[in-house]
Amino acid sequence: MAQLYWHSTGTGNVDLVLLHGWGLNAAVWHGIIDRLSTHFRLHLVDLPGFGRSHDFPAMTLDEMVDVLQSWMPQQAIYLGWSLGGLVASRIALRFPQRVTGMISVASSPCFSAREGWPGIKPETLQGFQHQLSHDFQRTVERFLALQTLGTTSQRQDARTLKNAVLSQPMPEVAALTNGLEILRITDLRDEMQTLQVPLLRIYGYLDGLVPRDIAGLLDKRWPNSTSIVMEKAAHAPFISHPDTFCQHLLSFRTEVVR
Repeated sequence: MAQLYWHSTGTGNVDLVLLHGWGLNAAVWHGIIDRLSTHFRLHLVDLPGFGRSHDFPAMTLDEMVDVLQSWMPQQAIYLGWSLGGLVASRIALRFPQRVTGMISVASSPCFSAREGWPGIKPETLQGFQHQLSHDFQRTVERFLALQTLGTTSQRQDARTLKNAVLSQPMPEVAALTNGLEILRITDLRDEMQTLQVPLLRIYGYLDGLVPRDIAGLLDKRWPNSTSIVMEKAAHAPFISHPDTFCQHLLSFRTEVVR
C-alpha cells in the first residue's frame, strides 16, 4: 500500500504545511527549515507520486487532496510552491475551516497561457510531457534550470534544486507527466475569488514560468489577497533569497495569528 511521506518538526505554536512543486520533494525546503522552526510547527510533505511518496499512482488534483486530508492539522497555514500552490488552493477551497491562511509561491491559478492571461504556452507543457518519455533525466534537468534563470545565484540555485531531486527516490514518468497535465488544464481563477481565508501571493520578478504580470491581474481579480514581487528572485525565491522570503512568511504569520 502506498504511504504518504509527512514529517513534522519545529517548536512554534502555528502549523505551517509546505507543499513542493513539480518533480521535487520536501527536501527542497532544507534551506529555510532552521529559519522557521522556532516560529512554526512545520509539516514537510512529499506529494503523492513524488519523492518518498512515489508509490502512489497518477492522480487528479482533488485525488491528491483526498490523500492529504487525513494528515492535515486541525488548523494550519498552507504554503504551496508552483504546482503545490494548486494543491494548497484546492485544500483552502474544500476545507476552509481548517485553513487559517494560505501562501502561494511562484504559482498561478492557471499556469497555461489563455486569451488575456499570461502563462506557459500549452504546447510547451505538452512538449515537456512528450520529452519525458524519450529523455527522462534531461527533461527534468531542463525544467529545473528554467526555474532559476536570471538570478545572480543561478548555478547554485539550480544545483540546490537538482540535489533535492536526487536526494530522494525519483518519481515515475507517469507521475511527472500527470503533474504537467495538472499544470496544463487547471484553471482556478474564478473559484479562488470565493476564498475566505487570508491569502498572500509571492512572485519572483525574474520568473520565466509564472509571469510577474499575474500579480497585478490577481490584485484586481482577488482584491482581498495580497501580493509581493521579489525583485531579484526567479521561480524559487526561498532558495535564492531565503532571509527575505522567511521575513515575508513571519509578517504574514503575525497578521493571521492575532
